[in-house]
Amino acid sequence: MLLGCIGDDFTGSSDLANTLSKQGMRVVQYTGVPTEAASDDVEASVVALKSRSIDPAAAVAQSLDALAWLQAQGCTQFFFKYCSTFDSTADGNIGPVADALAEALDAHQVIFCPAFPGTGRSIYQGHLFVNDVLLNASGMQNHPLTPMTDPDIRRWLKPQTKHRVGHVAARDVLQGADAIRAGLQTQHEAGHRHIVVDALQDADLLEIGKAVADLPLITGGSGVALGLPDNFKARGQIKGTAGAWAGQNGPCVALSGSCSVATRAQVEQHLQTNPGFEVVAAEVIGGRLTAQDAADWAVQQSGVPLIYSSADPQVVRAVQDEFGRDRAAEAIEGFFAETARALVAQGVTRLLTAGGETSGAVVEGLKLQTLEIGPEIDPGVPALRAGPDLVIALKSGNFGAPDFFEKAAGILEGTS
Repeated sequence: MLLGCIGDDFTGSSDLANTLSKQGMRVVQYTGVPTEAASDDVEASVVALKSRSIDPAAAVAQSLDALAWLQAQGCTQFFFKYCSTFDSTADGNIGPVADALAEALDAHQVIFCPAFPGTGRSIYQGHLFVNDVLLNASGMQNHPLTPMTDPDIRRWLKPQTKHRVGHVAARDVLQGADAIRAGLQTQHEAGHRHIVVDALQDADLLEIGKAVADLPLITGGSGVALGLPDNFKARGQIKGTAGAWAGQNGPCVALSGSCSVATRAQVEQHLQTNPGFEVVAAEVIGGRLTAQDAADWAVQQSGVPLIYSSADPQVVRAVQDEFGRDRAAEAIEGFFAETARALVAQGVTRLLTAGGETSGAVVEGLKLQTLEIGPEIDPGVPALRAGPDLVIALKSGNFGAPDFFEKAAGILEGTS
């Protein structure tokens, strides 16, 4: 194994695995830290954790466990994957995990690059944009767990880390790999261990990939991994062919817990032609609605039924004010985990999930261990085989086209 990756949630991990697979690496995604050695033909492993919003110390401990397993598999370079909207708080968890990994690997030029131009994320002068607006005006300022209210990645990272934060600007990135390497060295000599790197287009990510070929640790969104496989190809270390994929027949159900602007639009469009079942948090917490109720409803429907708790920010805040943020989140995540188990038990073979927390709950609820990477549905979202009779799609809240659910159902079946 060559490249060892640690993801802080399940949707982001499948996004990264998708990027590497498209570039020709043989990739396996693991749920949690594996207990057995990887197969000899695996070139890149992605260890998916559910560590984005947990206690920082727990996130660090899990990430170091993942690092130890990846090192035991012989990896020569390591990648810490977080969301392309840099989802975090003043306490972490991006900074604390990056600090711990950097010290464990003795890494002193650690780049931070959440850019993903394919989904509209770019970094200019250290500021993160979502399409044509700054991060804090993109809807991410309303995220229920990690509200992003400052678009300056340097400023947002500073309270999370004990290290100084530097910056390689677009003027250097646009000049290519040599200029980026020089910029990283300059920032290192100025005492910056963590370095935010601008990126506006895929070509920038490819040049950044070349520039970091010899660095032990890279951090970022999946986009910055775009250029890494070419480094291994240039050394003759990988074959450049990913695994085959076969679709799955059978019933399909969509589960959506994301409250992002993109997902709410996808839910609205899907409900125009497919049945929907709205999950009200108060009914779940009060015991008036069970997962079995939702699953029983879904298997009686035609089309691609959608079970959803997606709501606008005002509704989410009202629920949090009434029940508390943690209690409300745990109730909805537990509901979706139980619903997924009930659906699979009743013969559902294709599952679509929207939202990082929802996807994590479903993966953990189904006790999925390894995921085979299939074709891309939308940028950042691959089809995944979870078992002989089960295929899934794990979508980050902000990802996907308006017709995502219908498209994903077809690709998982192998008909589109």
